[in-house]
Amino acid sequence: MIVASVLVPLPVPEAFDYEVPQGMDLARGDQVAAPLGPRLVRGVVTEVRETTGSNRRLKAIQGRLDDPSLPERTVDFVEWAARWTLSPPGEMAAAALKGLRAPPPRPERRIVRVAGRDPARATSARTAVLAALGDRSMPAAELARAAGVSAGVVKGLVDEGVLAVVEITAEAVFPAPDPDHAPADLNPDQAAAADAIASAPGFAPFLLDGVTGSGKTEAYLEAAARMVRADPTAQVLILLPEIALTQAVMARIQHRFGVAPAEWHSAVAPPQRRRVWEAVRAGRCNLVVGARSALFLPFVNLRLLVVDEEHDGSFKQHEGLVYHARDLAVARARIEGAAVVLASATPSLETLNNAEAGRYGWLRLRARHGAAVLPQVQLLDLRQNPPERETWLSPPLKAAIAETLARGEQSLLFLNRRGYAPVVLCRACGHRLTAPDTDSWLVEHRYTGRLVCHLTGFSMPRPKTCPSCGAEDSLVSVGPGVERVEEEVRGLFPEARTAVFSSDTTPDAQAARALVQAMTDGEIDILVATQAAAKGHNFPHLTLVGVVDADLGLRGGDLRAAERTFQLLTQATGRAGRADKPGRALLQTWTPEHPVLMALAAGDRDAFAATESAEREMSALPPHGRLAALILSSENAVALEKVAGDLAAAIPNAERLEVYGPADAPLALVRGRRRKRLLVRADRDVDLQGFLRAWLARVKVPASVRLTVDVDPYSFL
Repeated sequence: MIVASVLVPLPVPEAFDYEVPQGMDLARGDQVAAPLGPRLVRGVVTEVRETTGSNRRLKAIQGRLDDPSLPERTVDFVEWAARWTLSPPGEMAAAALKGLRAPPPRPERRIVRVAGRDPARATSARTAVLAALGDRSMPAAELARAAGVSAGVVKGLVDEGVLAVVEITAEAVFPAPDPDHAPADLNPDQAAAADAIASAPGFAPFLLDGVTGSGKTEAYLEAAARMVRADPTAQVLILLPEIALTQAVMARIQHRFGVAPAEWHSAVAPPQRRRVWEAVRAGRCNLVVGARSALFLPFVNLRLLVVDEEHDGSFKQHEGLVYHARDLAVARARIEGAAVVLASATPSLETLNNAEAGRYGWLRLRARHGAAVLPQVQLLDLRQNPPERETWLSPPLKAAIAETLARGEQSLLFLNRRGYAPVVLCRACGHRLTAPDTDSWLVEHRYTGRLVCHLTGFSMPRPKTCPSCGAEDSLVSVGPGVERVEEEVRGLFPEARTAVFSSDTTPDAQAARALVQAMTDGEIDILVATQAAAKGHNFPHLTLVGVVDADLGLRGGDLRAAERTFQLLTQATGRAGRADKPGRALLQTWTPEHPVLMALAAGDRDAFAATESAEREMSALPPHGRLAALILSSENAVALEKVAGDLAAAIPNAERLEVYGPADAPLALVRGRRRKRLLVRADRDVDLQGFLRAWLARVKVPASVRLTVDVDPYSFL
């Protein structure tokens, strides 16, 4: 008997076995219709083997699907990713098939010439039709227009058998890139980086470490050009953390190669995603720019994988399949035998540690490209220059904005907090408004007049009375968001053209593109922005960045708080002075003596990274140790407590490893579900995944409790 192991989209830890009917030829990666209970599901074959028999009756595969198979290396990657993240392999395989969710395009009816058949009566109209058609295929209406005749003439030739109607499914066209279209003028550091990447013999990981504005994009695009020149079938994937960055990068790729790359992210319509998926699988698409899910595309000759802004937390997926795209990108490159480039001005400590240890090639771009220089960074001590009451901009920052306006240049005010105010409370009883069934505070949005939970999406009109004590007109807005800062800016500089850049004001890629273009074209004088503006954008007229609250990210007990704050503020201040005009950055702070802010002012990233890494090493925390989190949630508090207790009692004995918890999560209630967390810390050389598998095998989790495993967590809420 021939048996096939098939991954099906279910939360189960392994493939299901099916009998292969006689005469059906299957191979690893084929897509099949497999019976699952009363229905048929799409599955991916991982193994086909011959067996002498089984003590259980196997269901038979119903058929092999016409859709293309997954390349073997893609299946290898799916299985590895499932093992690494402790995710169900069938659900990981479903991520690789996501592009096929849209139905295939309908065939187009076209007219073709029938060989050896001529019209019985050759009129001028019929001759014109045959001449217009030639040896091509055309839709009937288009052919009639091209020949200058009525549709009846074409129909008559079809009826006579001179022409025939055929159904043709058009393939998506992704023109081949031209590696010699518009080569960039690289400086020595860029040229050396491009040489190292392009000459990699196979799997080779690199850290492309360059200050903001140093031309990292030009360096890796030149490496891509050399790879495509050497092998026209080579495929290149560029991962970006934000959809808003896609258009700018695509424009630079189109300028370099003369053709636009394929896009892959949530804003791309399903039919277009299907076309991209099929073109990548067929080897007809060389360049792809996408979000983290593009990692699962079925590449057949992936030669270069770039993770741009590799430090960015957006590469970590927290919902559904939990994984970090940076880590999976390195694994995919290893499996494919490709080069992988992690590019950043502020690399993560994990990546820096790998570069320092020699595991990654370290390519450094130490200066800004061309005439641009890094901005001067100054700390504004709010203890000496506080803002006026109920305002948020200090006198030195207001004066700097006025000077910048007078020179006809642009300013960016950075505050990583959406909405108008982060907290709404009652002056009478002190009640803070929270979302129902959630511990998250409601954020006031003055533009819409609503209170919004940014965790669950719940929103409501701002009430006139306190929902706790009933007092009227007692609700007050506490703290600033970007809308409140913009309100202050409009009052101070009424003649200035101001705008807000956040996910609220740019809800989709089109709106983000329009705002970025307006800023690039100089149509905005003062931009008040969240981190949406701090990633990769190039605003040539921007010379001043003001950070409204530099202390914001340093609060709380997050493991990566200092690192994230340093990265975010470096990226934000790095938007200034990227062209021929010098830039400066002013950071408002109540704690100018904080090591993170002092390192920012000194421009000494390496000193900050060394200090932060040494602190982590003392506690054996990443990158010098490993973490994993178990998150339990349930609407049933009793069941949740029982499972948490069972897990605590079932912890296996292990050396150089500790388990903390269970404890209530900081956000202990989300969407009506109670939440508990356990945290595992292990030394680097401990098999953390093996420990987790052995542990979880000891406990049966009921359906009423949801268990999520997060290997290398980035959120501790």
